[in-house]
Amino acid sequence: MARQLSFDLPVRTALGRDDFFVSSANATAVAMIEGWRTWPARKLVLVGPRGAGKTHLAHVWAAQSGARIIPARDVAGADIPALAEGPVAVEDCDAIAGDRAAEDALFHLHNLALAEGQSLLFTAAAAPSQWPLGLPDLASRMQGTPTVQIAPPDDELLMAVMMKLFSDRQLSPAPPTLTFLVRRIDRSFDAARDIVERLDAAALEQRRPINTGLARELLDNDDT
Repeated sequence: MARQLSFDLPVRTALGRDDFFVSSANATAVAMIEGWRTWPARKLVLVGPRGAGKTHLAHVWAAQSGARIIPARDVAGADIPALAEGPVAVEDCDAIAGDRAAEDALFHLHNLALAEGQSLLFTAAAAPSQWPLGLPDLASRMQGTPTVQIAPPDDELLMAVMMKLFSDRQLSPAPPTLTFLVRRIDRSFDAARDIVERLDAAALEQRRPINTGLARELLDNDDT
């Protein structure tokens, strides 16, 4: 407990398959990632809100397939033929809408990788039909890609997400604290990330353990 209170420890995100908690909210997505060899047309779009585990699942897939992972915004500056020589996971694809150079590069990567017989995983916060892409050919190919969505978290998943976020910070609050938080915070991945960050900061500032008392004070202050 003393280390938790005295040191601002680095965040070390665990991205292995054993670190990913499966619930009804993400079970279909996990099954699709693990069954990647049978993807129709060898490609998949993984959709979910921030903090839902898209990056984690992209790393799980990369470990299984040998894929490289690249942010969509970096594709324009990448060596597309070299990337297309193996499986590729492209993250945050909806973020490049309106960036013609990035859209052109993603279009060429898509076509070349599939022509080379490779598999492609795309991640985004919204379904491809909602990406305001300026390149019609890219839009049609993305909208024709099978999509799987991570649903909003249920209680079980929300608690597991908070446990992992605390663990990444080398913290381990008691189970009653986690149960209290699940009942009080908004049911979203962003809310889980926010309260973990705030509790970590408050515990360091006040030199107090992360427990139900500290969590109650923090959330009660939000309500006033």
